[in-house]
Amino acid sequence: MTDAAPLPPSARRPDRPVIAGIVPGQSPRVLREAALYARLHRATLVVASVDITRFVTYEDPDGYVHTAPVNLDVVPSEALTAQLQDEAARALSGIDVPWTFEMLVGDPALALRDYADSTDARLIVVGTRKRGIGDSIREFFTGSVAARLAHRQHRPILVVPLGEPAKDDEDLWPDEI
Repeated sequence: MTDAAPLPPSARRPDRPVIAGIVPGQSPRVLREAALYARLHRATLVVASVDITRFVTYEDPDGYVHTAPVNLDVVPSEALTAQLQDEAARALSGIDVPWTFEMLVGDPALALRDYADSTDARLIVVGTRKRGIGDSIREFFTGSVAARLAHRQHRPILVVPLGEPAKDDEDLWPDEI
């Protein structure tokens, strides 16, 4: 058995990004961890959030995606996009890695998977859910984004733990549900 030769610089494919899936108010740790991996791979970091209040209606042959709101009474929130971009800029301040922002629509796991496929991403980075009753109920019905990603695509997923870990004997499903 021989040692493998290092890849030539042209084979490193720096155009393959690292994708960080974020939600409003999330810990900056997710983006900092994703930036670390992007820098290690000499790749661009794509900060992506998924608007679950919209869905894809169709895609033009040139790649333009048309969307529609799930609820026609809800006005699209440009403020949310600005908030997420601002949170990303603060989290990545002082970190030397090129990054861009993408707002996706639909189901978070499927939208991140499809975007990763379209960009041939190296890695998807997501955080764990908050440890609150509402988030526990939502995850019970929809499943963990990280788990759903792990079962629906082939690339590596980094799940960044947020907050204090649960104790081994802690009841993660309180009786109030």
